[in-house]
Amino acid sequence: MTWNEIFEEIKKEEYAKELNKFLDEEYSKHVIYPPREKMFQAFKLTPLENVKVVIFGQDPYHEPGQAMGLSFSVPSNIQTPPSLINIYKEIEQEYQTSFKDRSGDLTYLAKQGVLLLNTVLSVREHQPLSHNNELYKKFTMDIVKRLNNLDQPIVFLLWGNNAKSMGRFLTNKNHLVLTACHPSPLGAMHGGWFGNNHFVKTNEFLSKNGIKPINWLK
Repeated sequence: MTWNEIFEEIKKEEYAKELNKFLDEEYSKHVIYPPREKMFQAFKLTPLENVKVVIFGQDPYHEPGQAMGLSFSVPSNIQTPPSLINIYKEIEQEYQTSFKDRSGDLTYLAKQGVLLLNTVLSVREHQPLSHNNELYKKFTMDIVKRLNNLDQPIVFLLWGNNAKSMGRFLTNKNHLVLTACHPSPLGAMHGGWFGNNHFVKTNEFLSKNGIKPINWLK
């Protein structure tokens, strides 16, 4: 099974037709991020058979130049967002290292098998959650259910309430589900982010299952 085969199945669903129509209209009338050709960037960079880890974001960044189709990631020429800074800080803490001049581009993780998936794949400029609708929820649910059914061991990192809501679909004992609060400054300030040890735990699980671990530092 490949992403293309999955999308061919999903395309036949009535909600998918409605979602496509909605997106056609939004992209024609408003400034929408990311550019439409990058909406499925996460799937393009991380083939289904290569998925080792899934990290859920909420919806894309809504300011110019930020969104690139990967959750939490921004192009290398864009200032690193606060949530990603906290993700980097946790990696530094777990691996006792320091990132120097680290950009916010997470393509290096996507290419290693980390599916950086936003639960909503598009957004209007300056309007967070503007595309957070039932059609997208059905699409994300379809994707998550298919990931859950895979035999290959996968680590699901659910950060924050939005991501944790996916947990009810993750029933396969082959997988590992880790939860924490959202890495945003507000979430981290209230505790439950720093010290979660998710990156080390992920690699321990992968190694135990004979899968090459993720180089979070690369």
